[in-house]
Amino acid sequence: MSRKSEFVSIALLAAPVILASVAPALASSGGSLPWEGPLEQIQESITGPVAGYIALAAVAIAGGMLIFGGELNDFARRLMYVVLVAGILLGATTIVGLFGATGASIGLIDNHVTSTHPNGGGEETHD
Repeated sequence: MSRKSEFVSIALLAAPVILASVAPALASSGGSLPWEGPLEQIQESITGPVAGYIALAAVAIAGGMLIFGGELNDFARRLMYVVLVAGILLGATTIVGLFGATGASIGLIDNHVTSTHPNGGGEETHD
């Protein structure tokens, strides 16, 4: 056998052993990542009630400036659009909450489906 074919055969035999020994390390969960905590705090701050009030004020002020602002230059108009869109995006969860869609709703359990028959019937004794 040539040196190259010996190397290939050794590599083919060693690869499953190496992959089998690495699999538990790849499958284990190491807990949360270091940046998840700060990102969750930012998410809670953005979706909290204070952010909703800030978004409402930003939309009102930006809308008022666009309506009653008179002659705004292009930069000021674009800045007001950015503030308006940012206010709408920050208040999106509050706006959705106004329509009653605040989260998942799990329906009532039908007692007929989940209750057992009083005589203890199984698969064979259906009414």
